[in-house]
Amino acid sequence: MQPFAGLRRTACLAAISVFVPFVAGAADWPGYRGPEGTGRTPEKIHVPWPATGPRVVWKVPSKGGFSSFAVVGNRAYCLELRDVSGAEQEVLVARDATSGTELWAKPLGTVKIHDGGDDGTPSNKGGDGPRSSPAADGSRVYAFSSRLVLSAFDASSGNEVWKHDILKEFEGRNISWQNAQSPVLEGGKILVSGGGAGQSLLAFDAATGNVVWKGFDETSTHATAVVGTIAGQRQAVFFLKSGLLSVNPKTGAELWRYSFPFRTSTAASPVISGDIVYCSAGYGVGAGAVRVSKTGAAWTATEIYRKAGNVPLANHWSTPVLNAGHLYGMFQFKEYGTGPVKCVEIATGSVKWEKAGFGPGQVIGSGPSVLALTDAGELVVFAASPKAYEELARAKVLDGKCWTTPVIAGNRVYARSTKEAVCVELPR
Repeated sequence: MQPFAGLRRTACLAAISVFVPFVAGAADWPGYRGPEGTGRTPEKIHVPWPATGPRVVWKVPSKGGFSSFAVVGNRAYCLELRDVSGAEQEVLVARDATSGTELWAKPLGTVKIHDGGDDGTPSNKGGDGPRSSPAADGSRVYAFSSRLVLSAFDASSGNEVWKHDILKEFEGRNISWQNAQSPVLEGGKILVSGGGAGQSLLAFDAATGNVVWKGFDETSTHATAVVGTIAGQRQAVFFLKSGLLSVNPKTGAELWRYSFPFRTSTAASPVISGDIVYCSAGYGVGAGAVRVSKTGAAWTATEIYRKAGNVPLANHWSTPVLNAGHLYGMFQFKEYGTGPVKCVEIATGSVKWEKAGFGPGQVIGSGPSVLALTDAGELVVFAASPKAYEELARAKVLDGKCWTTPVIAGNRVYARSTKEAVCVELPR
């Protein structure tokens, strides 16, 4: 998910373009946590950086929330908080990826105001605004609002193509802090949760908006689903109040479950590593992992460890990234400004090392490196090695509170805070 977690916070076809099946290019970051939903990119980060940091290509005001960018082709999309006709609304904004110039903006509806804004300190007050990130393909961009409205827009014009109000059409059940999950684009379908009994999980045809499948009686969390392949089977793993639920993304058929505690909120996505699936939450819940196996047609998820408590493995809202059997990320709970990044062996839950001073930011993976965005707006590159923390580069790039996932597309990093958005060029 996008950071939310435990924060106080704040249909018709309009225009139809030719819909072309989309395959992410090497320089694209088409949705939350990247081309495969793993938080990894095939792009490489070259170091060292200049003493002044990577070159700033553009920087623009970008108010509110923690939506990260989706970058496809020459467009970058994110959700911002703006005044629209006298009311604060979530707005889907399309920018030219090379200049930051706004191309179009579409209001998504009002947001529920909780704490009135970012107080500018390392605290739990995150500022009101959207926490979901858009997904994009070659023709469309998809947004899932805090009020559970799923919309598709033409990427070129911004015209609305289709829309579903999950609360009204599918007896939806929102969360008190409102939705933070991002839409998942998989096999020409958009996957979300949030519907009512018998339709809690939903798959829509990305081109038409038609319902492909729906099912289950579950209560959603702020966590975004992850899609991966286990034992040769493509599957979508949802992190719900009941725990993990894996389904066939083509049909919605249940594959396996893992009962996992819920307390207050769940916000980090699961992580798939071969036949192991890891999950974690804050508020004293901690982390767990299962080994998934298949015998005949029957799937089984067997717990291999459970580590309760906020130490050592709570992931409040920051999903760790996997590299060679190890997780790297912000394993911490409400340690604003000071919390560590850690390296954790996914098969055992053993902490290999930790380094303080990052706060609850976010990380992504790039080859043998990890790129972190600290909550103070620093981009930090460190080695993805279980041996020790090895810092490779660091630069301050943003003002404001940064709980948003950075994005790499080509040799550029796109990142946001509660105040501004920046694009920086990495050395080649």
